[in-house]
Amino acid sequence: MKGKILLVVGLGIGYVLGTRAGREKYEKIKATAGKLWNDPRIAEQRHNAEDFVKDKAPDVAEFLADGAKKVVKQVASSKGNKSSSSDSATTTTAAKKKPAAKKSSSTASSTKSTNAK
Repeated sequence: MKGKILLVVGLGIGYVLGTRAGREKYEKIKATAGKLWNDPRIAEQRHNAEDFVKDKAPDVAEFLADGAKKVVKQVASSKGNKSSSSDSATTTTAAKKKPAAKKSSSTASSTKSTNAK
């Protein structure tokens, strides 16, 4: 019990001393970061990046929507094939045994290769 009390007291003293020294360092880092953030060169690059993102956001959204539609079509077609024949049911069962990571990465790579063409 004595060891636990000493540990708690030691942690308390370390915390108090550390926060006093740490606060000064924190304020110094905060001031330096504020100067950098407000620097005209950095502000210009920040605005350039914002403009770039605003220009490309609709394209990214469209790309993701197209990819989602393809996945939905694949899932819908695999469900339709599953009920139509026993061969496709075997294929679907085999596909379920594959790890999910491989399944999603193959879908992502096929989407990338389709859009690259």
